[in-house]
Amino acid sequence: MAGGGFGDSGENLKRAHLYEYRITGYFIFTCVIGALGGSLFGYDLGVSGGVTSMDDFLKEFFPDVYTRKQAHLHETDYCKYDNQLLTLFTSSLYFSALLSTFAASHVTRTRGRKASIVVGSISFFLGAILNAGAVNIVMLIFGRILLGFGIGFGNQAVPLYLSEMAPAKVRGAANQLFQLTTCLGILVANLINYGTERLHPWGWRLSLGLATVPAVLMFIGGIILPETPNSLVEQGRYEEGRKVLEKVRGTTNVGAEFDDLREASEAARAVTHPFRNLMMRKNRPQLVIGAIGIPAFQQLTGMNSILFYAPVMFQSLGFGSAAALYSSVITSVALCLGALISMGLVDKFGRRAFFLEAGAEMICYMIIVAATLAAKFGQGAMLPKGLGIFLVIVICLFVLAYGRSWGPLGWLVPSEIFPLETRSAGQSMVVCVNMVFTALIAQCFLVSLCHLQYGIFLLFGGLVVIMSAFVYFLLPETKQVPIEEVYLLWENHWFWKKIVAGEGTERDGKSAV
Repeated sequence: MAGGGFGDSGENLKRAHLYEYRITGYFIFTCVIGALGGSLFGYDLGVSGGVTSMDDFLKEFFPDVYTRKQAHLHETDYCKYDNQLLTLFTSSLYFSALLSTFAASHVTRTRGRKASIVVGSISFFLGAILNAGAVNIVMLIFGRILLGFGIGFGNQAVPLYLSEMAPAKVRGAANQLFQLTTCLGILVANLINYGTERLHPWGWRLSLGLATVPAVLMFIGGIILPETPNSLVEQGRYEEGRKVLEKVRGTTNVGAEFDDLREASEAARAVTHPFRNLMMRKNRPQLVIGAIGIPAFQQLTGMNSILFYAPVMFQSLGFGSAAALYSSVITSVALCLGALISMGLVDKFGRRAFFLEAGAEMICYMIIVAATLAAKFGQGAMLPKGLGIFLVIVICLFVLAYGRSWGPLGWLVPSEIFPLETRSAGQSMVVCVNMVFTALIAQCFLVSLCHLQYGIFLLFGGLVVIMSAFVYFLLPETKQVPIEEVYLLWENHWFWKKIVAGEGTERDGKSAV
């Protein structure tokens, strides 16, 4: 079978059956506080689209867009918001984030996951202050760059932190707290935008300035949280690492898991160039799947174009300003619901099942949106109310499917498949590729909507077909596999075993330099 060779995810693992743990209050505390880093990413995803649709913001920084918008206020118009400087306001953050992730990799590996969380929160706080007080485009863009620097560090460290703190059997749910807080950040941002849109002329400043709140929460979390056992062992702090492992697992019988950590750390210390090591043949599956394929495809679903520009898109569809913001709140609720479904069921049904089932739904929804717009949209007339409601429902169903699949799993799977010796470098690649495609989507969506019209949704649907095939053929099931033994799955996979064969996947450290 083409997709075969996956078998039982626990097959041929070394010590997994010896691992012991209890779900303790301390473990839950560390995961919940650690996951607050996702709220930074989510708040910015939600707030930027709402702010760029507010009249007061457009009049101050983008008067040409405001004039064009007023001329076609209640009409459907694919090109109403096509302005590259306006999209640069959104995308500059993600270009900054992709550059900062390489510095974040070094900090995460040498100073620990906590250090990256703290650095990210400080930078995000400063960017929020600068944006809220901006009086010109330069201040606005520079503030976005600082926000992006913070997101680069946060997205590098938080998924790793959650995956390393969690026992294998609940790692999926624990890691997806990052996605849940991201979704909640989006929802809160949309609700705030809905309220501040009525505060003239400074409501947009309040929306941007309130980004300081998740930054402060993330900073406090970075100060009070323990470092992960994996990072402590990687830094040679064995005794401290074992104590944290015992505390977070709720038992002193952690010998098997700690032995795996020590073996992983020995291999990691033998690595002098982790990025070069990531390119080795034995790490080819992680590179192709985790560092390139999944983070790129996560953005090519088209979901972030909806998150960035939901209010803008709904206004382009003929909704009024308040109705557009209200519709974006509904889509962010659907995203949160999807994250909760995934958290509750992904460790039971597995990663592949969620990717493939939701992918099939997403393809159908994109075709429906494209067909509806092809028939009724873009002729300068008001969109019928019933049809507008139908489009909101279909988009919400798309968001719900994404929210339980490519959204959370796009961070979960990469964070759990890299061995310790390449984990920080691998996560940097994940964030970098993710931000490259996030920035490109942010920069290109409005102009693509203008020129491709309804065809942009067919394009996204076609890409979901390709990424679903990618998952079906190349991704083994990783549910309930200990994070330091995931590398053994490649030896049993129908395709990857041909690639990694003969290059020593065992943790002897000899080929890891």
